[in-house]
Amino acid sequence: MCAVSTASANKKFIVAKFGGTSVANFDTMCKSADIVITNKNVRIVVLSASANITNLLLKLTEACNDNRRKALLKQIRQRQYTIINRLGNPSNIQPIIDNLLARLTSLSEVTTQYPLIARQIDEIVSYGELMSSYLFVEILRQNGVNATWFDVRNIMKTNDKFGKAEPNQQLLKRLADKYLQPKLHESLIVTQGFIGQDMAGRTTTLGRGGSDYTAALIAEALSFSQVDIWTDVAGIYTTDPRIVASAKSISAITFNEAAEMAIFGAKILHPSTLLPAIRAEIPVFVGSSQMPEKGGTYICTSTEKLPQFRALTIRRKQTLLTLHSLKMLHARGFLAEIFTLLSQHHISVDLITTSEVSIALTLDTTGSTSTNGNLLTETLMTELAKLCRVDVEEGLALVAIIGNSLSQINGLGSKIFSALATYNIRMICYGASSHNICLLVSDKEAETIIQKLHKNLFE
Repeated sequence: MCAVSTASANKKFIVAKFGGTSVANFDTMCKSADIVITNKNVRIVVLSASANITNLLLKLTEACNDNRRKALLKQIRQRQYTIINRLGNPSNIQPIIDNLLARLTSLSEVTTQYPLIARQIDEIVSYGELMSSYLFVEILRQNGVNATWFDVRNIMKTNDKFGKAEPNQQLLKRLADKYLQPKLHESLIVTQGFIGQDMAGRTTTLGRGGSDYTAALIAEALSFSQVDIWTDVAGIYTTDPRIVASAKSISAITFNEAAEMAIFGAKILHPSTLLPAIRAEIPVFVGSSQMPEKGGTYICTSTEKLPQFRALTIRRKQTLLTLHSLKMLHARGFLAEIFTLLSQHHISVDLITTSEVSIALTLDTTGSTSTNGNLLTETLMTELAKLCRVDVEEGLALVAIIGNSLSQINGLGSKIFSALATYNIRMICYGASSHNICLLVSDKEAETIIQKLHKNLFE
């Protein structure tokens, strides 16, 4: 359990975020509603789209013929109506959802004529959160809760980097104080994660998994005491239980450890989520909305125990870029030139190793809503080719060993690599952080490697 600051007027209030599996259908929405109703300290609820709706919406943006477009719209409509049809009195919500579906249909008509730009993709994708939040409000109201639907775009102002927009934190705080603070004692506020609005009034998205980030930003802006992240797993484990059945649950973990896990692929947390929580020292709780009685994991500034090995993570869809040039030999400025070029194309580098005449670096192709993982554009590759020879390897995964003071453990190499003697490790990054060791491996072998490492380090 974490210590809670009492400096704020909102010292007991909680922002509860529910992921897609927690609002996937009527039954899961009702269980999530029960959690909110039970805990009177929850004053703001942040929702993702119902499970798989965002994927359907992204497919809709790529529909190249009218039959495909109509089939996807039908699937989306059916998912909403499986919830509406279970409501005791659907007359209030049905016209609202029908209106959203009609607007979505109208927006999608251009997809069969020409490829959509990022701005149009963001607008279409936002409808998942809009629909799920309206439906959740109706379920709460039919359970006797005074719930208010709130459009998060009124406060979540961002830049215009569609697909992975950056919020304006100062403006968010001012607008949250203006629009949300007065409502906190009047009703339960239900809003959307993931989406925002640029200064021109156009809908943006914060990147896949951005609902966690939304919840933490709102908690920071209003000085809430805690953020609850409700998902389909009862907290954080030593690795993904779907990969290793014997994975152990973790009752409490530090911000540093959790940040490493999020950055290196633990799907239970969005990498940006912890930044607002760390800044404001707001504890984050992670639990299962379907099994709240099982407890979960608290993420705090400090914990009683810091084990050498905390967890294993996996991040798929990694691209390895190897750049060769004799210009590097005893020369200055080559690396600066490469990184300037990558920055101009909005690409951030994850891991890097160098030799006298080459650089190997990894690019994370996950995260953005609108790029579909296509970071290496033809323009970028042409510009890089003018500077060096470029080799691209895909189908890779990043396995990260998360722990504490790893650089001070004697015999660390034998503990790790003795289990992996028969596997090809394409890159090793170690030393820059005492909290992680990263291994770049074939995606096909990544899960087996996780299983072997877990047995060696945790069992």
